[in-house]
Amino acid sequence: MNTVLITGASSGIGESLAKYYATQGFTVYACGRNQEKLDKLASEFNSIIPLVFDLNDKQAIFSALDKNIKLDQIILNAGTCEYIDNAKQFDGDLFARVINTNLISVGYCLETWLPQLNTGGQLGLMSSSAVYVPLTRSQAYGASKAGVSYLAKTLSIDLARHNIGVSTIHPGFVATPLTDKNDFPMPSRITSEQAAQAIYRGMKNKHYDIHFPKRFTLILKTLALLPFFIWRKLAIRMTK
Repeated sequence: MNTVLITGASSGIGESLAKYYATQGFTVYACGRNQEKLDKLASEFNSIIPLVFDLNDKQAIFSALDKNIKLDQIILNAGTCEYIDNAKQFDGDLFARVINTNLISVGYCLETWLPQLNTGGQLGLMSSSAVYVPLTRSQAYGASKAGVSYLAKTLSIDLARHNIGVSTIHPGFVATPLTDKNDFPMPSRITSEQAAQAIYRGMKNKHYDIHFPKRFTLILKTLALLPFFIWRKLAIRMTK
């Protein structure tokens, strides 16, 4: 039976991923902080094994999974999003929180679990389509996800010699408890179940760039081709 470890599995995309992978015959190591939600997942699917810990605690990550367990896939999905509403009054603590959760913790996870990923395995890192173009208020979130995308690309080069594939996941807007807090329009928003299926297909086919929904992400990719001074003018207009 194939094995996958998924972080942030107690809600949103991670929860839908855990459920979908379980229906596809995987043993799923579902990681998160919410014991009740993870236990509920485990009660619904015998192949889901809950691992409860805080991703910002390196020692807790190291102790979460038996070192003898081998993994076929790892999906580092957990993350957070906070916006800096006033750039002139920059919130350094907020910035640090987002960077620590979205980027630094990924390094802890890689240090701990990459040795357990089988030859021929696939690593998925959750970035965001927000990295394609700079967006207002997204200094912390965008910087953290840009770091994840760069990290994934460099890993894809250095892990190739070990026959390990790396997928960078760039979702658009997905209906989750995190995006429910947004106070702005979210075009082409899809369900977490649709996101999970797109990620599963991309990981299975070892795609290095998993982006969806394409009707939205392809627009952003096109806008990213513009010289920055043009996009900057457009973005400034949209903030007025």
